[in-house]
This record gives sequence, C-alpha cells and structure tokens, in this order.
Amino acid sequence: MRDLSELRGEIDAIDAQMVELFERRMEISGEVAEYKVATGKKILDKEREKDKIRAVKAMTHSQFNAHGVEELYQQIMAMSRKLQYQRMEEKAIGRLPFVMVDRLETENIRVVYQGVEGAYSQQAMFEFFGEKTAHFHVERWRDAMEAIAEGMADYAVLPIENSTAGIVNDNYDLLQEFDNYIVGEQILSIRHALLGTQDSRLEDIRTVYSHPQGLMQCAKFLDRHRDWQQISLQNTAVAAQKVAEEGDKTQAAIASALAGKQHGLKVLKEGVNQSGQNSTRFLIVTNQRIFCKDAGKVSICFEVNHESGCLYNVLSHFIYNNLNMCRIESRPIADRNWEYRFFVDFEGNLNHSAVKNALRGIREEALNMKILGNY
Repeated sequence: MRDLSELRGEIDAIDAQMVELFERRMEISGEVAEYKVATGKKILDKEREKDKIRAVKAMTHSQFNAHGVEELYQQIMAMSRKLQYQRMEEKAIGRLPFVMVDRLETENIRVVYQGVEGAYSQQAMFEFFGEKTAHFHVERWRDAMEAIAEGMADYAVLPIENSTAGIVNDNYDLLQEFDNYIVGEQILSIRHALLGTQDSRLEDIRTVYSHPQGLMQCAKFLDRHRDWQQISLQNTAVAAQKVAEEGDKTQAAIASALAGKQHGLKVLKEGVNQSGQNSTRFLIVTNQRIFCKDAGKVSICFEVNHESGCLYNVLSHFIYNNLNMCRIESRPIADRNWEYRFFVDFEGNLNHSAVKNALRGIREEALNMKILGNY
C-alpha cells in the first residue's frame, strides 16, 4: 500500500494539470463568444452540449465515473456559458428596455388601491405618497392593475406578503399577467383595533367582523371572548364599513384605527393582534418601464423546463455574479399540471453589469423571463 502523502502528491500534480487545461478551455470559450457575438449565434446550444456529454461519458470505464464526468462537464459548460454572457455584456448587446429616472413623479398623480376607505392599502398609500395625493379605490386587485394599464391611474398599491399570513398568491399571478412594473415598496406595520359604534362598550359586543386573516391574527384576544360570533368579510375596512352602516352596538370590526376614523367608529381596544411584529409589504406598481437610479432590489419571474438541473442552472447565475437572492416563490401555471412559475427577488440595480449579466444568462436558459421591476 502506498503512503497517503505520496497519493496526495499525485492528486496535487493532476489538479495542477486540470487547472491549466481548464484555463485553456476558458480562453477558447472567450474566442467562441467573440465568434457568436460577430455572427449573432445564441450562446446556449443544447444539442451540442448533449452530444458533448454523451462523448465524454463514453470515454469513462465505470458507471460511477460516467455519472461523475457528466456532472463535471455540466458545470464546465455552465461556466463557459457564463463567460460568454459576460463577453456579450461587455459588447453592450441587447440593452434592457427600462429607463432610469432620478426619482418617481409624485406630483399631479392619481393612485388606485383595492378595498374601501380605511383599508390598510390606503394607509400604505398615504405613507408612500402622502395624504394629499389624489386617489380612488376599486373592488378587486385585478381592477387596480387594469386601472393603471388603461391609464386611469398612475400608480397602484398592492399587498404582496404578510409576515404572519404569507404571500398574496393572486397578486403574484397578476404581476406576471399584466404589462405593469414594480417601482417601489412600502412595509406597513399592521396594528389591528377592535372598533365599535360610538355608543358601544366592550361588554356589549356579540358579533365581530373582519378579514379571515384579521380574525386569525387576533385569535388569542378572541379566545378570551368565546361567546362572540366571528364572521369573515372580504377585507378589514369592509368590516368597519358594515358596522358603521348598521349602527348596531353589539357588532364590532377588527380593522385599522384609520378605518375607524374614516367610518366614524370608536376604538374599543387597540393592538388586539397577538404579534407585535406583524407587517405587510405593499408594492407600488405603474405601467411604465422605469426604475430609480438608487433602486436596490430586482424582481423577476421565469419558467424552466421540467427537467433535472434546470432550476439549478438558472439560479447559478446569481451565485456566479455574486448577487444576493432575497426570496423565491413558486406559483402553479394555469392549464399545465405540476408545472410552476418562479418569482425571485434579488439585490441589485439594472445599471449594474453583474445584474445585466445574470439577467442575460437567465433569459437565455429559462423558457421565458420577465423583469417585474427594480425598486
């Protein structure tokens, strides 16, 4: 049996040769990139890569080594593609169709939100744009997206996720469906209040209305009043509106203090939600392809082939370009069973070369890719 140090010495010598050959291979990949740039050929050639994998696997002498060589060459070819995308970016081919602005226009604008007056969406709008901004409300999130798509409003305010309830699935789907773009976000601390008529007291309450999530977020408080009937409505502000319109002192709503103020209700108890860290993230959306020069987060969505390694190959572009991915979500694709669309947020600005390089690679290797916004 040979000594371990002798074996390690041989491995070190082989590694040195492998590194030298890898660097030589990457030099040639750079020349390939120059040729493809000059001739307009696509970087990813799936059939060529499949042929190469079959050829190198045939050179091995065991099933284990064949599988290992397949993985090795998949990585080598992925690195080669990334180098070629980088070279294409250096040539500034195919600029991103977004216009950079110094800041968002906030004067003489109109903003739309879903719900009724007093909704948390209205509160988020006030915090982002100010309370003097012209605004109107619609019944559905889809109505808000249609309003900006048709030019009835300049911006829409849409909830996208809550720290306790999770994501708003429908709004992820709407971002993909409409030709609208994210230009800002507002994180709103959610503080529910128990609202009643001006003549009501806590001991009068027999029925409580709220959005299902509002009731869930206040479960500990409601457990102390098990004789109260809990009834779900489409949102918290509608619950406040209902209590105000019916004027029954035995009814209460769980909603924001703003909703109480808007509808003339009295706060019977503040902070009835059990989590002090409950927040909702709202997106500011417009129909223009713009981004602010100081934007620091990019949102995209894409689809990939339903094959082993496809999602990994797309996500590897973030690693290669040293981009920090903030979140990833998946949504089922309508009429395509067990296939999914992926939504990714990552840090960066569309003017940064690393971002442009990553997006170029993802666009080439995914089935499709849409930039949802930079904000």
